[in-house]
Amino acid sequence: MATSDLDDGYDAFEQFNRSAGMGIVENPYPMFALVRPQHPMKREDDNGSGIVPEGSDIEFMPIDRSVGVFTAYSFEAVQQVLKDGETFSSQGYADIMGKVLGHSILEMDEPEHHLYRGLVQQAFSRKAMETWERELVRDVVDEHIDAFADRPTKRADLVRELTFPFPVVVISRLLGLPREDLPMFHRRAVEVISAGFELERAAKASQALFEYFCAIIAERREHPSDDVISVLVRAELEGVRLTDEEICSFLRLLLPAGAETTYRSSSNLLHGLLTNPEQLDALRADRALLPQAIEEGLRWEAPLIAIMRSATRDTEVEGVLVPAGSFVGVNIGSANHDEKVWERPEEFDIFRPPRQHLAFAWGPHMCLGIHLARMETRVVLTQVLDRLPGLRPDPEAEPAAISGAIFRAPAALPVVWD
Repeated sequence: MATSDLDDGYDAFEQFNRSAGMGIVENPYPMFALVRPQHPMKREDDNGSGIVPEGSDIEFMPIDRSVGVFTAYSFEAVQQVLKDGETFSSQGYADIMGKVLGHSILEMDEPEHHLYRGLVQQAFSRKAMETWERELVRDVVDEHIDAFADRPTKRADLVRELTFPFPVVVISRLLGLPREDLPMFHRRAVEVISAGFELERAAKASQALFEYFCAIIAERREHPSDDVISVLVRAELEGVRLTDEEICSFLRLLLPAGAETTYRSSSNLLHGLLTNPEQLDALRADRALLPQAIEEGLRWEAPLIAIMRSATRDTEVEGVLVPAGSFVGVNIGSANHDEKVWERPEEFDIFRPPRQHLAFAWGPHMCLGIHLARMETRVVLTQVLDRLPGLRPDPEAEPAAISGAIFRAPAALPVVWD
């Protein structure tokens, strides 16, 4: 699949970034650092300051400010909220994303969440991950690098030509979708995640995907294969099997969640390495540093820096009373830059001692695709280092910058190589 075949999806992606304020917030971390020491858990002012300002275009849940709006800023506060699924519910996502995705794992609480996760997790076994890496992911990455590696100019935009398109190609092949459907598939995936600010457009894209997947699910029930959809069709736990609607909801969530996480995390890591050439050189010389480089990239610039919860009962976080019904913004980006946990947290440093970060959340709702995202990032970094010797920022291009109010990534990574 040539990069040009994905231009339709890339145009939708650029429109999403503009709508989501990608170019507005380049570095929110100094602001978080000002708030966090005095207010690890902060009740926001009436003017709506905080992770989700009043009137923002990025409100993923309707907020009743008369009850209470809070933001968890510190590592301890964020971890407490994410660990306690009984007190801090995910059901609020149903008010927006539920209208688009149907009843999905995103909005489920226990015990429903545990059973559903156990069913869909059967498609992401360790054995499957090893097979995917060996037989699929490396080939997809190489296909994209092949398109520009021998270019006479030795120039490319690694976002547009590699990190943006390859994860959705991987997902489409994991699902066993026809290759000719990929451009449509990619555009719909980007449109679905615009639900926070373009609900009607997202709903139309979701309905189109629902109809598309239902036809494929029906075919897989009759003629199962070895793809992820076939595994989901056969999955059973405690005598329970997934319905067609539940499989469709998961697949529609997998599109943006899987593709977005890997695209943004791999792009952010590449940006960190390209802007710290001594660390890039160290990694190039010693690939054993790759796992810690991946984790540092995730800590330093998580692909998604804020998620949402609602309090089911009166509780206390970091000495702050949180009444039942309160909206709680969970600032993962701030938690991953908590100076109580990491020295020099604003710096990208692949040599820092390993510590648990929260880029993939924590607790019962920890990202289901965490191992796939890490594996894909490891493969793309390995192939880039192996196949693009002397990789460095393009001196003639505008310097790349990570930006975004909620979703974080560079819009471009212009590079040259030897």
